[in-house]
Amino acid sequence: MKKIKPVYLIAGGNWRKPGALMPILKEVMKAAGKEHPQIGYIGTANGDDPWFFDSINENLMSAGADSIRQIFLADNNADMKAAKSALSSVDAIFMSGGDVEEGMRWLNLHKLTPFLMELYANGVLFFGLSAGSIMLGKQWVRWKDPDDDSSASLFGCMGIAPVVCDTHAEKDKWEELITAVKLLGDKSKGYGIPAGGVIVAGADGGLSALVKPAALFVNNSGRVVRTDDIPVLK
Repeated sequence: MKKIKPVYLIAGGNWRKPGALMPILKEVMKAAGKEHPQIGYIGTANGDDPWFFDSINENLMSAGADSIRQIFLADNNADMKAAKSALSSVDAIFMSGGDVEEGMRWLNLHKLTPFLMELYANGVLFFGLSAGSIMLGKQWVRWKDPDDDSSASLFGCMGIAPVVCDTHAEKDKWEELITAVKLLGDKSKGYGIPAGGVIVAGADGGLSALVKPAALFVNNSGRVVRTDDIPVLK
């Protein structure tokens, strides 16, 4: 069995700024295990929008990727045999941003998460941006009625990273993350990754922050409190 690689959960927010993502993307390329890794791109969170792909493709190529293969999955008739074959041939898989629930809807429709978990267990590196990072975690929150807090509920994500996290939501005071942690129950935790920040989930289950400290929220008998942030890895 190949060595399991870390999972990189990147917050967007400032990623369109020229060069903003380059240092972390270069680290991801290095962690993939090849000088110029091949990347599989999953854009279910944005409906396989070509603008999202073109934008991140330029960044990934500049960071040292050999090639980026867009895997088209936001389609009821997606060719899953071809998709799995393509994903089996890459060194790393990138989960793009957009809408978390929509992204998971397509993955669930195609029953793809177990296959992706198998790739992860066999040494493929996973990394995400914004909604893609949340999808790599265990669960996320949705509202049946956006104006009714009591309608909030959790839904399952990929579970490749052993965390529940939110990205670049510091201006909203992490409201959605706090709701998720409350629903998760006593002693549960949630991690807020600020704009431009990164959480790295190691194969041993350990977590570290890059670029900026990550906020840590804990459910203390039903009351969600912010505790000490995860400091930046020196």
